[in-house]
Amino acid sequence: MNFQQAIQTYKQLGLFFKQAAAEDLSVFHQAYVTNNWFTVDYIKNALHAWSEELTESSLTNWFSAYTEPHTQQKKVAIIMAGNIPFVGLHDLLCVLATGHSALVKLSSDDYVLMKWVIDALIDINPSLANDITVAEGMLPKGFDAVIATGSNNTNRYFEAYFKGVPSLLRKSRSSVAVLTGNETPEDIQLIGKDIFTYFGLGCRNVSKIYVPEGYDLTFFLDHIQSFYSHIDHHKYANNYTYHKAILLMNLTPHLDNNFLLVKEDTHLASPLSVLFWESYKNETDLMYKLSLKQDEIQCVVSKIKIGDSVPLGRAQYPAISGYADGIDTINFLLNI
Repeated sequence: MNFQQAIQTYKQLGLFFKQAAAEDLSVFHQAYVTNNWFTVDYIKNALHAWSEELTESSLTNWFSAYTEPHTQQKKVAIIMAGNIPFVGLHDLLCVLATGHSALVKLSSDDYVLMKWVIDALIDINPSLANDITVAEGMLPKGFDAVIATGSNNTNRYFEAYFKGVPSLLRKSRSSVAVLTGNETPEDIQLIGKDIFTYFGLGCRNVSKIYVPEGYDLTFFLDHIQSFYSHIDHHKYANNYTYHKAILLMNLTPHLDNNFLLVKEDTHLASPLSVLFWESYKNETDLMYKLSLKQDEIQCVVSKIKIGDSVPLGRAQYPAISGYADGIDTINFLLNI
């Protein structure tokens, strides 16, 4: 495909997503049975988020920043994560839009939904049947470049295994929220959305909050009570019970509102059902603390503007032109 063909194809995919999100499709329930983290509500949430971005205007703006691809078609292997619904879709859209073919290794956690999307893409644009191959079992050799997403440990394996092949490799990252102390109850609820959407499994989910010295954390906990229903999910509840036991046995100071554990910690990535917090003295101190962790941060959520910060409640609604880890995927693909 070229960019113009991609715009028309992806626009139709956005309309397909919008319609699907309004229905109760069997594939949603099949995905939930395969992976209990993928509730029907959160699958539909992901479809809504994608349909907002797969519009002609957003797609046109995205591709307008690049020169139309004229390079020879290459086969690009994509090793997808599966922590939240459709998390590997952006890489697939990038590969196809730049005129390459995709050799896709789906995550077992997101196999059902991504296979459904691939089938939908081919229904919309039958020519893509020749450009998308889903690898079953081991990833076959013969690809020209690779895009892979995994944990920090997995990434070390990727670096060795794909040595000598043009590669875009992503490590684990976490997201943070910066509070000023002037947030309203409604603002806190929006931050709760950034914490709890997809149960906090995404790299764009807030796993830590930075608060001014003396901040009353009970105010924060009191105003995220609307997310209490997450404790009714058995896998989330198991994590909460386990981490609560660990904190109690180790006599670790923490706060607990019966569905979220809040602990002071200098690290970014908190365990599921646990939120880290750290205080800052002033803006200079805050910016210094953030700079120390810049290579670990996926996005910063804040009511005030801090660099490329994301508005409250929008962490899981990235723009189509945004890139994980800040690495321009389209530019990488245009230059392999």
